[in-house]
Amino acid sequence: MSKNTFKYSFSLLHIDYVKLNHHWNYYNVISPYYRLYYIDEGTGFISDSYGQFRLEPGYLYLIPSFTICNLNCDDYLSQYFIQFFEESADGISLFNNNRSVMKLPASDIDICLVKKMLQSNPGRGINRSDNPKVYEREAYYKEYSALNDAMKTHLKFENQGIILQLLSRFLNTNNFKTQQPQVTPSKILDTMSYVQLNLDKNLTVAELSKRVNQNQDYFSKQFLIHTGQRPLNYIHEKKIERAQYLIATTNKTFLEIALDTGFSNLPHFSKIFKLIVSLTPGEYRNQISHLN
Repeated sequence: MSKNTFKYSFSLLHIDYVKLNHHWNYYNVISPYYRLYYIDEGTGFISDSYGQFRLEPGYLYLIPSFTICNLNCDDYLSQYFIQFFEESADGISLFNNNRSVMKLPASDIDICLVKKMLQSNPGRGINRSDNPKVYEREAYYKEYSALNDAMKTHLKFENQGIILQLLSRFLNTNNFKTQQPQVTPSKILDTMSYVQLNLDKNLTVAELSKRVNQNQDYFSKQFLIHTGQRPLNYIHEKKIERAQYLIATTNKTFLEIALDTGFSNLPHFSKIFKLIVSLTPGEYRNQISHLN
């Protein structure tokens, strides 16, 4: 019997049907969650570093988490949207190699699924503003997390199933870049999970190898073979992803964020942040906060 298990799960943040106009005009939007749109009337545009997509009726659009994009409408646009968070057992996103906007024609089943999910989750719209600068705050994420915790079990399964079905449509495209399947040793998976749960600590490769009772050099080679990354690079990447989330959703200082992500000082944090994001923390905060 196969030992492979499905390691991805998704939780609802927002879902709604909205009618937009020229006020929906935002630049350099980057969010720690996914956006999925179904357009039924009007036109608009989404652009990312790879190009521009025209928002048009009859199509689905997916923006993976941590994908920088611009959103705008010149006149009129009506859309169904679903925003949701991703969790994975090993900390690697399903769309890790696909951080770009994706588009495909909506089938009748897709449309029914989107409308069914909206009907089953009343009152889960943003209800504040269509400006990400307004609604992307940690307090609001906690509020919707509490709603998910109180959700009936059958509805959690239904939401999960609908999101998975809609995402499967984007996985079944020629442009989707898949990772090579491989059997990852339990000690590597355990280490990846441990890193995810301890991003506030000053993690070292020596400590991680000791946890799983392996020689440091052997552990590092195995980690590289099965993840494509060296352990220290993986640690830094996950810490900076967490830092991006905190910058986007809180008003914490960079020093506070550095300490929250296990860095002992601000210069080291800033150096690693620039290395991974190609922007300083200040440039990154400025980029996501100056929305037109």
